[in-house]
Amino acid sequence: MSDVSPQDLAAPHDTANDASPPPPWLVVHAVDLEAQGVARRPDGKVVFIEGALPTERVLANVHRKKSHFEHASLTAVLRESAQRVQPACPHFGLHAGACGGCKMQHLHVAAQVAVKQRVLEDNLWHLGRLRPERVLRPIEGPAWGYRDRGRLSVRYVRKKGEVLVGFHERKSRYVADMRECRVLPPHVSALLLPLRALIGAMDARETLPQIELAVGADVTALVLRHMEPLSAGDLAQLRAFAGTHGVQWWLQPKGPDTVHLLDEGGPQLNYRLPEYGIEMPYRPTDFTQVNAHINRVLVHRALGLLDVQRDERVIDWFCGLGNFSLPLATQAREVLGIEGSEALVARSRDNYQRNAATRGSRGPLAPTRFAARNLFEMTAEQLVADGTAQKWLVDPPREGAHALVQALAQLRQGPERADWQPPQRIVYVSCNPATLARDAGILVNEGGYRCVAAGAVNMFPHTAHVESIAQFELVPR
Repeated sequence: MSDVSPQDLAAPHDTANDASPPPPWLVVHAVDLEAQGVARRPDGKVVFIEGALPTERVLANVHRKKSHFEHASLTAVLRESAQRVQPACPHFGLHAGACGGCKMQHLHVAAQVAVKQRVLEDNLWHLGRLRPERVLRPIEGPAWGYRDRGRLSVRYVRKKGEVLVGFHERKSRYVADMRECRVLPPHVSALLLPLRALIGAMDARETLPQIELAVGADVTALVLRHMEPLSAGDLAQLRAFAGTHGVQWWLQPKGPDTVHLLDEGGPQLNYRLPEYGIEMPYRPTDFTQVNAHINRVLVHRALGLLDVQRDERVIDWFCGLGNFSLPLATQAREVLGIEGSEALVARSRDNYQRNAATRGSRGPLAPTRFAARNLFEMTAEQLVADGTAQKWLVDPPREGAHALVQALAQLRQGPERADWQPPQRIVYVSCNPATLARDAGILVNEGGYRCVAAGAVNMFPHTAHVESIAQFELVPR
């Protein structure tokens, strides 16, 4: 929220002849995951207030009423929070046309992390009925210029004869009129206006809905979605733009499987995990973490918590490109990576072979196998077929790993087996605290594990997105 004027801070009702009751000042006592201040009216009704922060005394304009709660927007602040800061981006705010990409720029970044840690702990208790034995120090990194992945919407506004390139407006399907973006790397933010000029000059400007970006270690890739074939003139303009701005164009005429380089050659898109001597090539539409710095720290934290020994076998569930599998192969006796996508499994195999061939003095990678399987339909029988592993790394999408942990709990509740043993330790990396809490509850309350540690990962500063990591230990029968 920007500075409030003296008129905004005046008493809410100072006209003696007006018989209408004054609007009440609300005291904000908490903030939710959407960065809304939470207050209560004298009758106990909860009010969620956009733009308000804990400890603040505010006025708010209610725009949605329900029987037990209301949604409102901040209109005035009488007492300001010590954690309130001036947003760094001119496109952030509650005003019309504000960018909806960030929700927390008005809150000090350290307080943002505290909010996310609290959300994790609350979810574990209320949904999983457990508390971690130890709260891990949050994983943090640069607050600005961190976003190496993103999907920029494109819209040609015919009435104005101009192009918009950026994220959507707050609570709107319209594209925000953005000149810069502080969470994108500076060189990508600097491309927003040149991209608007480029698209505006192309023949296909009305049928180009989005540009997906991927910033690798050596190249910045831009994937242009186009709904009609591009003319020779348009292709020439793309090539000229690439030469001027040092980017690599990929084209997407239809679905993700149709993505291809505009011109072959040039540097390969990749990211590196230097601590393990690993380099990971990928395609710009493959899933990789948005924040390369935090990903490096996260891999280090996960492997430290897992503490794999040279004589141990490890399974990496939801392994993707091998982000954890390949570092694990520098420590374990054997690794099995399992992923739902056949295409990602093929690329993880290629990445393993490529890295295994270039290890040099770092020593060989452990034997590693990758398999494709629907992990949302996991069964106890399939779990046994995959064999015993002393350690598990679990890194599911937002839906979590419900079928996997249910299968594990089922085996733990049955008689002990000579042909299979449960993992002694599990490290679970999550992008959704609610599904982590659900799965953690199953592991602890049905599977016979302890939640020995959990902590937040601030992968997306200034947004409401919560990543986290948790460690589980098997309790002997």
